[in-house]
Amino acid sequence: MLRDLIHPIRDGMMVYPGDPGVSIGVGLSLAKDGVEVARIEMGSHTGTHVDAPATPCRMGGGLRRMSLSMSPWARLSCCALLRRVPARRMGSRSRRFDGGAVPDALPRIVIVDAGRAQWFGSERALRHPFMSASAARELSGREMRVLALDTLSPDATGERSSPCTRSCSVGMGRSSRTCAGSKGCRGRVEVGFFPLRLSGDGASVRAIAFGKG
Repeated sequence: MLRDLIHPIRDGMMVYPGDPGVSIGVGLSLAKDGVEVARIEMGSHTGTHVDAPATPCRMGGGLRRMSLSMSPWARLSCCALLRRVPARRMGSRSRRFDGGAVPDALPRIVIVDAGRAQWFGSERALRHPFMSASAARELSGREMRVLALDTLSPDATGERSSPCTRSCSVGMGRSSRTCAGSKGCRGRVEVGFFPLRLSGDGASVRAIAFGKG
């Protein structure tokens, strides 16, 4: 069984505030040109995407220095630990979450499902829970190298200092944002994040969970 963990890329879809918008139109048409080709304009952080250590700390050189033989690619396709964080545990005053109790030893990928994928595309998605820097450091200290979330960012939207992202970057980790479709997955699951090979610091991905169905 394969389970898609991404938001489909669509014309005019939601992007992080300030990011380039998404425009998908006709490049060539079957009637006029004999072939259909779409014209696509979008930012490298469109939809479900992976963010490399170059953001925001300018560490690691982004994705442009990664090849298939490098260990970071292996980190993006392996066993993952899925943790669900119910809204009732996030607190009424603060939307910060710490991921709850976690094992002493973690797989390289940790997926945090905060139940926010359903709100992607709406104003409510901007008011998402976010992870504390101390929690991110704790996860990195337990061998996590990729943090995947169903929110727009591991930090609060609009937070310029990006404390959680910086903590992940210092640990040479990566984060995958706006994941979707993890409902039905439990505990440990095999996942793969396959980014476009762009020259920047991040790229949209095809994210897949592998399992028995």
